[in-house]
Amino acid sequence: MIKVYAMLIIMAVLASVGYGAYWYYTDSQQRIATLTANNAKVEAAIQQSEAAIASIQKDMNRVNTQLAKVNQDFANIRSQNSQLAQKLEKIDLGILAINKTSSIERAINGGTKNAGRCFEILSGAELTVTEKEAKDAKSFNKECPWLWPGNSQSTQP
Repeated sequence: MIKVYAMLIIMAVLASVGYGAYWYYTDSQQRIATLTANNAKVEAAIQQSEAAIASIQKDMNRVNTQLAKVNQDFANIRSQNSQLAQKLEKIDLGILAINKTSSIERAINGGTKNAGRCFEILSGAELTVTEKEAKDAKSFNKECPWLWPGNSQSTQP
C-alpha cells in the first residue's frame, strides 16, 4: 500500500510538473507572439519617422535654397535702389522742370511707361518683338535693364 501511495504521489508530482511545463510553454508562446507583433509595430513606426525626417530635411534644403535666392534678390534690389538714388541726387528736378518743362515731361512720361513695362515683364507678360530683338540691356528697357534675357545673370542690375 505504501507503494501505491508513493506511486500516486509521484504521479501527482509528475502531473503537476507536466501541467506547469504546459502552462509555461503556452504562456511563453503567447508572449512571443505579442512581442513579435509589438516589434513589427515599432519597426513600422521607425520607418515612418525616418521617412518623415527625410522629408523634413528635403523641405528644409528647399526652403534654405529659396531663402538664399530671396536674400540675393533682395540684395540686388537694394543695389538697384542705391543706383537710382545716386542718379536722382545728381539731378535737381525742380529747376529742370521750370527751365525745360517739355523735355522733363517727356522724360518722366517715358520713364513711367518703361517702369510700368518692367512690372508687366516681372508679372509674366510676353516680351514684345522690340524687346526680343534688343541688342543690349539699355535698348531692352532703360528702367530695368537687368531683366534683359541676354544678361548672363538676369537678376543683376
